[in-house]
Amino acid sequence: MMDNQKNINSVLSHAVLIFFSALFALPLFWLISTSLKPNPEIFIFPPKWLPSNVYWGHYRTAVEFIPFFQYLFNTLSICALSVLGSVISCSLVAYGFSRIDWPERDTIFMLVIATMMIPFAVTMIPMFVIFNKLRWINTFKPLIVPTFFAPAFYVFLLRQFFMTIPLELSDAARIDGASEFYIYRAIILPLAKPALAVVALFQFIGSWNDFLGPLIYLRSTEKYTLALGLQQFRSALLTEWGGLMAASTLVTLPIIILFFFTQKTFIQGISLTGLKG
Repeated sequence: MMDNQKNINSVLSHAVLIFFSALFALPLFWLISTSLKPNPEIFIFPPKWLPSNVYWGHYRTAVEFIPFFQYLFNTLSICALSVLGSVISCSLVAYGFSRIDWPERDTIFMLVIATMMIPFAVTMIPMFVIFNKLRWINTFKPLIVPTFFAPAFYVFLLRQFFMTIPLELSDAARIDGASEFYIYRAIILPLAKPALAVVALFQFIGSWNDFLGPLIYLRSTEKYTLALGLQQFRSALLTEWGGLMAASTLVTLPIIILFFFTQKTFIQGISLTGLKG
């Protein structure tokens, strides 16, 4: 009787999960389906879920209507440098907040965390003024350099993970004469690979999808990112819907593929982060 009840509960839970998974995947399915439809079928009513004939022309339009590969290179450059900046700076700051005992450490950490509550709209204009004074407008620097100053959210994630690593490992290394930087580089970072992967993935996705940042700081079209490039499919008089759907699919799929190959490390890092306060 107990086994039957467990089987019923398992079937029901899986059915609910499958239903909601299909519900959340529906917009992606519609995006891909629309990108493969000929133009007359895009706005047909009642709508057709599948194209009568698969049409690949929209994907050629997507890469020819805008300099797609130039925008892809710009986006990947920003993402790679932003990931590098976040991983290096946040891991160093998190190490100082978690593995080194110094006066008022926890108080300053709370102040750092409090900066997460400041909306971007509040700092947007002051940051623009600063970057304008530095003559960084219309360059990638405003989108990359701030990540080298330890974003608070990633510092919090890494600090919580670092605190789960036994202090005895660091103490033993200090007895052997190891410096703090050596302990950080040779002991802590190898053990923190899952948490570092989470930070890298979050930062990559954030930079890849960022629209407001490039919109504010970039002026020349040759420096646009893919997020800005999608806007060029729309104008006051005409929207190239087929090309827009195809380009949106090309922009979305790399993130899905990246998560598919890194989901094990990502889930491991999320599950292990925050076990110790």
